[in-house]
Amino acid sequence: MRKIVVIEHLTLDGVMQAPGAPDEDVRGGFEHGGWAVPRNDAVMGGEMAKGMGGSELLFGRLTYERFHSFWPEQPAPNPFTDVLNDTRKYVVSTTLTGPLPWVNSTLLAGDAAKAVAELKEEPGADIAVLGSGELVRSLMRHDLVDVYQLMIHPLVLGSGRRLFPEGGSFAGLRLTGSVTTTTGVVIATYDRA
Repeated sequence: MRKIVVIEHLTLDGVMQAPGAPDEDVRGGFEHGGWAVPRNDAVMGGEMAKGMGGSELLFGRLTYERFHSFWPEQPAPNPFTDVLNDTRKYVVSTTLTGPLPWVNSTLLAGDAAKAVAELKEEPGADIAVLGSGELVRSLMRHDLVDVYQLMIHPLVLGSGRRLFPEGGSFAGLRLTGSVTTTTGVVIATYDRA
């Protein structure tokens, strides 16, 4: 059975909203977008590159659209564009219709939890979820997440959408690896206990 691996940037207070750019996600009046970028370094890049190309990808609609608007247009050489273009991508959405515009993309319409549970049963590589907070919280409620790789930034924002909201599902986890970057980000990997 394939694993679902959630890969997220988080602040110390658990915020995952808009790590990449000021205008990435302003829902709820969020004004701190782009908070993760100043802490990127070669250590983080190396850790993230380790898994690139070895898994398939799963996105919610907003994250898929954000990635599609950026990565296919990035000039070579860079370590991510070709891998992202070549990787099988699944997109959970109730509003998109196929065919999807980004090469190797498949729309999973209907019940997201059921579609992802069926994907887990198919043969193939593990499936990484990048961003896609609403989707991740749905997968957690249905006990479908197997691994969390969390990049925990030394920052408290005080507001924003959180990965683990109040009233969320219980999950016992086991730390299976950790790396600290030169900027103080702890990259912690947790498997289900």
